[in-house]
Amino acid sequence: MQKTLLLTGATDGIGLETAKKLALQGHHILMHGRNEAKLKAAVEEVAALNRNAKIESYVADLSVLSEVSQLATQVSEMHGKLDVIINNAGVFATPNTLTNDGLDVRFAVNTIAPYILTRQLLPLLNSDGRVVNLSSAAQAPVDVQAMVGRPVLSDNDAYAQSKLAITMWTQAMAAEYPSGPVFVAVNPASFLGSKMVKEAYGVAGNDLNIGADILVRAALADQFENASGLYFDNDIGKFAKPHNDAQNTEKVAAVISALDHYL
Repeated sequence: MQKTLLLTGATDGIGLETAKKLALQGHHILMHGRNEAKLKAAVEEVAALNRNAKIESYVADLSVLSEVSQLATQVSEMHGKLDVIINNAGVFATPNTLTNDGLDVRFAVNTIAPYILTRQLLPLLNSDGRVVNLSSAAQAPVDVQAMVGRPVLSDNDAYAQSKLAITMWTQAMAAEYPSGPVFVAVNPASFLGSKMVKEAYGVAGNDLNIGADILVRAALADQFENASGLYFDNDIGKFAKPHNDAQNTEKVAAVISALDHYL
């Protein structure tokens, strides 16, 4: 059965490989990218794989919160129903760590934007829908003040905190909606060969298909239909416990309160 999936960060890396796999299965993919030219090229590449797949393109800079809301509005205007949201877009290192809104760009793109997007698109998801959030093995206690750009963190710290924060809100939304949709956080595997890994660590990285395969499974496979609120660690190939702070209700509540400020 053809599913309709929104995939952010679909122009390269794990996102592009995930889009290719979904297209080969004949799904309806809403591909998001920040750069219009790159997105156009990616859509053409993916669409050429299977004429039965339906591909749409959506341009938005997820570090600009107004564009995140515009993206949600555009998707809602085009679709009365979504089956899956894959919040894949992410940032590790950037020349400018603060957005024009004064936010740390890693928190803005990795945590806040997917929260806003998911909240605004929830009416399109049925109880059997899924939200797949990109987490990481890199997780660190979240400084809520750093989420709003005070203080400015190192690349490693900001990235690790942003990934724990998205894991936290994954759990919180699963608890808020016990009847569905499914909310699951996924570490696609460490040191995959993405542009992010190459820029951050100067290494080629491992096969991107490792990450793309698990995202497709999390989005569609029966294995994840009862996984709401869980964290899947693809480094070990199974569900696992995230950082201990994700089990701390006060810390999770503080993160959610900070995120709700941007709705």
